[in-house]
Amino acid sequence: MSYYFDMKSDSLASTILEGLWEIGGDLLFALPRPLESKYTWAYRLRHANLNSYQHAVSRLRNNGYIQIVKKNNQKFLRLTQSGELSILMQKAKIHKEKIWDRKWRILVFDIPENSKEKRALLRYLLKRNNFFKLQASVYITPYSFNREAIIYLKNSGLMDYIRILRVDEIDDDRSLKKYFGLK
Repeated sequence: MSYYFDMKSDSLASTILEGLWEIGGDLLFALPRPLESKYTWAYRLRHANLNSYQHAVSRLRNNGYIQIVKKNNQKFLRLTQSGELSILMQKAKIHKEKIWDRKWRILVFDIPENSKEKRALLRYLLKRNNFFKLQASVYITPYSFNREAIIYLKNSGLMDYIRILRVDEIDDDRSLKKYFGLK
């Protein structure tokens, strides 16, 4: 199973995962309450279409990102660990700063052979964030990591195999500056 559910950030599935993550993965988005019309229920979900909501919940559940739990004769959605990792990975996207602080961030990793999936996951995250590959397990970027990226690395267990360096100077960094569009 993949830890990353590729979805648009404004999709209903993304909204459900983000909402669950922001409140700490506790129960949220109750399914229809007793005697509640489907229109009132849909209104509670930011005017969401009932069919779209059910489809999004079904897709998230089938992919293992949420589970439906019963509490006091009501059904609720709960974020799973895979769902948490997925939303963190989505939020971990590194944003380009307008002004470069003239420091390079180098990520070095050594993930054991028995953790191939974690290594592939990390490489996917690095490529997705436009890191430049210096060597097989050494990647570089001029941009700072955001808080969600660090949380993702810790929660996924990858941080145990990673070292992050902030470097002021690299010999002959012209090709790197060109790659990242820096002056």
